[in-house]
Amino acid sequence: MADADAFAKLELELRRGVLVLATLSQLRAPRYGYALRQALADAGLPIEEGTLYPLLRRLETQGVLQSEWKIEDGPPRRYYALNADGHALLAKLTAAWRAMNGAMDRLLDEG
Repeated sequence: MADADAFAKLELELRRGVLVLATLSQLRAPRYGYALRQALADAGLPIEEGTLYPLLRRLETQGVLQSEWKIEDGPPRRYYALNADGHALLAKLTAAWRAMNGAMDRLLDEG
């Protein structure tokens, strides 16, 4: 692909498609935003604050996350974690991801 901008846009679409699953996967145990960002970045999926926090609010509004403020050493932090519906959603999305990933592996290996 000669057009780097076109590639960047397509790559961004791929990333957007996995951000929800990646985020849910890291919230099996409570984490606050910065720690979640670090975990995602350490796994090779960096995410901007301006993308992460709206995503967390949306997932909480959709009823798959719970959050609570905690005061430990330092400033208060809002911790997010999956609730029962979030665990169920993670399981369903994981199964869907694995099925799609398997299909894509077969398609890409055909070449």
